[in-house]
Amino acid sequence: MLGAVARRHDDFAAAEDAVQEALIAAAAQWPRTGIPENPRGWLYSVAVRRLADERRGASARRRREEAVAAERMSEPQAMPDDPDAGEDDSLVLLFMCCHPSLSVPSAIALTLRAVGGLTTAEIANAFLVPEATMAQRISRAKQAIKSSRIPFALPDGGERAARLDAVLHVLYLIFSEGYTSSTGSELQRADLSSEGIRLARTLHTMLPDDAEVTGLLALMLLTDARREARTGPSGELIPLDEQDRAQWDRALVDEGVALVAAALSRGTIGPYQLQAAVAALHDEAESAGKTDWPQILALYGLLERMSDSPMVSLSRAIAAAMVWGPTVGLAQVDTLASDPGLKGHYRIDAVRGHLHELEGNHDLAIAHYRAAAERTASTPERNYLLEKAARLAWLSPSPDA
Repeated sequence: MLGAVARRHDDFAAAEDAVQEALIAAAAQWPRTGIPENPRGWLYSVAVRRLADERRGASARRRREEAVAAERMSEPQAMPDDPDAGEDDSLVLLFMCCHPSLSVPSAIALTLRAVGGLTTAEIANAFLVPEATMAQRISRAKQAIKSSRIPFALPDGGERAARLDAVLHVLYLIFSEGYTSSTGSELQRADLSSEGIRLARTLHTMLPDDAEVTGLLALMLLTDARREARTGPSGELIPLDEQDRAQWDRALVDEGVALVAAALSRGTIGPYQLQAAVAALHDEAESAGKTDWPQILALYGLLERMSDSPMVSLSRAIAAAMVWGPTVGLAQVDTLASDPGLKGHYRIDAVRGHLHELEGNHDLAIAHYRAAAERTASTPERNYLLEKAARLAWLSPSPDA
């Protein structure tokens, strides 16, 4: 909706406000009157009307009034189907928000807000920064978009390439937040993960020979293939090694494996291809016990060298524990605990709990599981961690447990 309104009126900030007001109006009216036959058209018409009213109130000049009046007379009752509207508005909006005039972190944050629909708190959690810091970053990015008067159109080849890294990062974060929600009572938000896949497919259609675009789409499909098996009847989290692999979507697995194989064959290896290769190894294993951990460890080693993400290093520590034993993994986690991006993050304690459990140190595992549960904002993850601690306490009761 935001893309459609912004394309017509070429004013991102004003279009965002108008769309938000239309959504508020729908939230107030639809429960009483029912959902209209054409809800998209209803939202679009209300957003356009609010935008026109705002413009009319901003200036008393006759020329502006006449322009508004003419616009109101021709106002559509449904989404426009203009000849120049063939491009996916969401994809155009995605590239617009990743304009070079913005820093990469600001571009990513703005796009997650405008295209992905994530809250400021969810974006802050993805970036591992305070919510107030992220709110300021998004506000500055909106002002930069407004000041630069960036046109609502897909950039040409050279400019598109300059924005591609940020676009891919945004799609990855949108999908990741949908696959494992950082906050709230639900483990997954299928609307977000599905939107990430849809946009990645659209981008892949536009750039079929780009290995990293192909790799990202493969990573999404291989990961999303496990979605049905990740939760139990009550929405509880089921970890990868306990999932019923018969519930995995084999069609998505096959498509993802074919895509990552095609991407890796092009010679230039990137981080999304490596992550997709890891996901493929998990998906192709007949059981958790038959997972090729040595190869996964090698892939994470390559990924760690081309990425400064502490989460990659944490994943490599887990793989090292699976290959060389939990003591080695714990030593690697200890070196990561002081990293600014991970310090105090619940995943450090969650991984320590898991590795101490594998090592047989149940008291330490219980303490770390409980510490992780206190820090996560996800209810399913908190419940899972507390259940792990309770199960260990029941198996090996002690005065400290």
